[in-house]
Amino acid sequence: MSEVYESIIGGLSEAVEDQRKSENEKILKRRMISVVPVKKYTGSEIKQIRHSVGMTQKAFSCYLGVSEKTVEAWESGKNQPSGAASRILSMMEMDHNLIREFPLVAME
Repeated sequence: MSEVYESIIGGLSEAVEDQRKSENEKILKRRMISVVPVKKYTGSEIKQIRHSVGMTQKAFSCYLGVSEKTVEAWESGKNQPSGAASRILSMMEMDHNLIREFPLVAME
């Protein structure tokens, strides 16, 4: 058997054995994680974030990887960002220097 296979089987055996132990006998580390839900943004909130980072709709759309029409639709309330765009908006909302730390769009 391969070394990788043996390593996987060893790890699984260790996990199964640890699971059978009582709470105070367990040796494997456990981590609890919580994920902040994706925020729903209103058009005015999106516009405020865009203004706070000093971007035009065109630069903002390029930074987020969406079309300028998409940003217009978000800001007018016709559509809402979801998924990765909402996460990036949340990051921009928390840190207005994000675009300077991660200069994905050159603003001249």
